[in-house]
Amino acid sequence: MKLKNFVVMNVGCILLSAGIYFFKIPNGFVTGGVSGVGTLLGRISPLSPATWIWILNITLMFAGFLFLGWQNILKTIYCSMFYSALTYVFEIVAPISSPLTSQPLLELVYAMLLTSIGSAMIFNSDASSGGTDIAALILKKFTNLDVGKALLIVDFLVAASSFVVFGIQAGLFSILGLFAKAFLVDSVIESLNICKYFVIITTKREEISQYIIETLHHGVTVNDEVVGEFTKEKKAMLHTVCKRSEAVKLKKKIKEIDPSAFIIVTSSSEIIGRGFRNAT
Repeated sequence: MKLKNFVVMNVGCILLSAGIYFFKIPNGFVTGGVSGVGTLLGRISPLSPATWIWILNITLMFAGFLFLGWQNILKTIYCSMFYSALTYVFEIVAPISSPLTSQPLLELVYAMLLTSIGSAMIFNSDASSGGTDIAALILKKFTNLDVGKALLIVDFLVAASSFVVFGIQAGLFSILGLFAKAFLVDSVIESLNICKYFVIITTKREEISQYIIETLHHGVTVNDEVVGEFTKEKKAMLHTVCKRSEAVKLKKKIKEIDPSAFIIVTSSSEIIGRGFRNAT
């Protein structure tokens, strides 16, 4: 596992755990998942929500082994156990018995932001926080539902239970948070993976290609001769992809080398290949 990937995965677990412990549990926000079930059970049983999250994650891991096999879930095991342990540690070092503020909508926003960003960082590291993801995969195996629909059904049932345990207000906030999280996670994942695709039409093919290859360490695809219909002038067309942080440098360098270069820049949330993401 690469160091950067490992750090991102751990930061994601910390954000996820903080959002659950400091905002979701005190307010009774049950937006699905193991944290939601743990919050419900913590209210109606002697055990704390953090303890229930730990128990449920371990139980679902064993269920996953039994029904689904090992199949590349070591990262998921790590993330599931780490964020469960963090929630338990927060319970010991920073005990809270009521919401941090008197503004439930404000707390819902922070609950969704922290957990969504954390989940997205974990997903972006090719892992998951376990929990109902595993339950959904088991449900899919024995029914005709796809994973997305199975996960939505499991999480919706958990969120709907908050009406009975925490009341109408918490239940309405929980349903709102469930749908908000679905959109936020996808948005954050896309934002984390944003890359820039450059199409450069220039007469300075060699100089620009050399900068991209030797300085940015990215490949270049070249169409040797393209002709502008208006000027009838022959130029080269270069295609390359770079990370968002490199895009400003590349644009500036292109203009230094060839002030008359024509540049098209578009955004892409998924680039698969050497230097970016693996296909598997």
